[in-house]
Amino acid sequence: MCGIIGYVGQRDVVPLVVEGLRRLEYRGYDSAGIAYFLEGKIQLKRSVGKLSSLEAILPRNPSDGVSGIGHTRWATHGKPSEDNAHPHRAGTLVMVHNGIIENYLSLKKKLKAAGRVFASETDSEVIIHLVDSFYQQGHSLEAAVQEAVKEMRGSYAICILSEDAPDELVAVRSGCPLVVGVGENEYFVASDIPAFLSHTRKVIYLEDGEIVLISKKGLEISDFKGARLLKERHKISWDPVMAEKGGYRHFMQKEIHEQPRAIIDTIRGHVAQEAGDVLLAGAEEIGDLMENCQRIVMIGCGTSWHAALVGKFLLEDIAQIRVEVDIASEFRYRNPHLSKGDWVIGVSQSGETADTLAAIKEAASKGVPTLAICNVVGSSLSRETDAVFYTHAGPEISVASTKAFTTQLTALALLAIYLGRKRGHLSEKDGKELIHQLLLLPKQIEEVLTHEDRVVEIAKRFFKYRDFLYLGRGILYPVALEGALKLKEISYIHAEGYPAGEMKHGPIALIDENMPVVVLALKDKVYEKMVSNVMEVKARGGVVIAFAEEGDTELGPLVDEIFFIPKVVPALSPILMTIPLQLLAYHISVSRGSDVDQPRNLAKSVTVE
Repeated sequence: MCGIIGYVGQRDVVPLVVEGLRRLEYRGYDSAGIAYFLEGKIQLKRSVGKLSSLEAILPRNPSDGVSGIGHTRWATHGKPSEDNAHPHRAGTLVMVHNGIIENYLSLKKKLKAAGRVFASETDSEVIIHLVDSFYQQGHSLEAAVQEAVKEMRGSYAICILSEDAPDELVAVRSGCPLVVGVGENEYFVASDIPAFLSHTRKVIYLEDGEIVLISKKGLEISDFKGARLLKERHKISWDPVMAEKGGYRHFMQKEIHEQPRAIIDTIRGHVAQEAGDVLLAGAEEIGDLMENCQRIVMIGCGTSWHAALVGKFLLEDIAQIRVEVDIASEFRYRNPHLSKGDWVIGVSQSGETADTLAAIKEAASKGVPTLAICNVVGSSLSRETDAVFYTHAGPEISVASTKAFTTQLTALALLAIYLGRKRGHLSEKDGKELIHQLLLLPKQIEEVLTHEDRVVEIAKRFFKYRDFLYLGRGILYPVALEGALKLKEISYIHAEGYPAGEMKHGPIALIDENMPVVVLALKDKVYEKMVSNVMEVKARGGVVIAFAEEGDTELGPLVDEIFFIPKVVPALSPILMTIPLQLLAYHISVSRGSDVDQPRNLAKSVTVE
């Protein structure tokens, strides 16, 4: 969603804020703006489109102040326009906002009745007018914000500056992510860590209901009632270079190629191969949670939901435990039945997905133990749950998720092995073999990546097609869903994933020479059924792109294109099979000239409904 950056310090503010916004581009946006000081007055610069449009209207050496704020907007209320872009102004105050104010219409009506004039169609503008109404009554900026939030309903992360105090910034969090960066005699506030990672690795995570006052003197954090809080400072382990492209054409390509390292980092410290056991270093609480577990409910959105579907196969097969999977946005509204013995797992890359957070809170309110499988240390999800299994994938900048997905699958495989061994359904011998195969995966992925040129050939043949069908069976069915999602996300091609057994229940009516069918086939117990699906497609003039195991000599003559992956045990096949599907989506998108890292209308973290 929207990106926020704020700064108080001694540096040249404008280029620093613009740099921070550029590092937040992956969140998705349609307009941008900044506020800075010049001769004691706040200057606003806003534009529609990419940051280059904003930079084009910035004068040279535009600032002489010590603070500034910036924003990239993803339209919710009001179309993309300069008037609707942030920052917004009221009196001597300016503000940027991420989130949605649910009661903005009633607030706007009240403020208009008091003589306030609005310049935009946004819900955000009511915030700055509301704060200013209290500020004009003689409250300090911090106190005015505290009064304003009492009347606001919704989710928000806000940063505010005042012309009356050029070296101060007030920020507040309620439902949307906001993190403080602590440097040497300088401070940052941002939606996400990469915005300031090249300047400091020391961070403070703001919780919902907290306000931070930053000045040259330091920072003070309080709750909405004004009580001062002491907050722990964390050190980020990411190297700033990890958030750069590193010579790759796009972040997505870089992150696809980072997967061998990312999976190693997910596994690291979690396996005892000689004993065939999984260790829960840093997540020991999971053992306590599962002691009396009878059912697992897994929740996620988008790619994380697909990971949860794979997790269902893994946990039910290896650990012999009943698993249900829910889309988080549906779970939170359907009055789910949870009871003693249940255990809810939330899967999220960012740990800030609004629907997943709300679902976890719903589970917690019913007294059910909760676990997060998450990439971002210190995220909201990690703080809301009873235990966390971190994937340690590192920063994922491209909007389309790649290494987050495969590391989530890796974490779920580790969890399944752990539970299988603890519950007595997985022998020591089988545990050793699964862990051995898991440790082979990074090398196998590297092998797949060496054949990227073959995927490029396939992409160049098919990039002009408008519709694709992805088919998988068993544990590869969710991978078919994920492959189709990747293609539609970044190339804007209509693509659907289906369990192959459902092909004759509708999708077969669409098959002709204009609709390529992507088939995922392993030499497993349903292999012959998948071959039958291929024959049905070919009998109707369809075009088949197959992804199969090395040594499969039967499928090649039947299909139009084939790509081979190394042999792998079925339980881990989703991880390996995902890699060429990501490459296919990526290279089709490149061939079509699409904006790979920042596809239209999409945001990295959906932090509002």
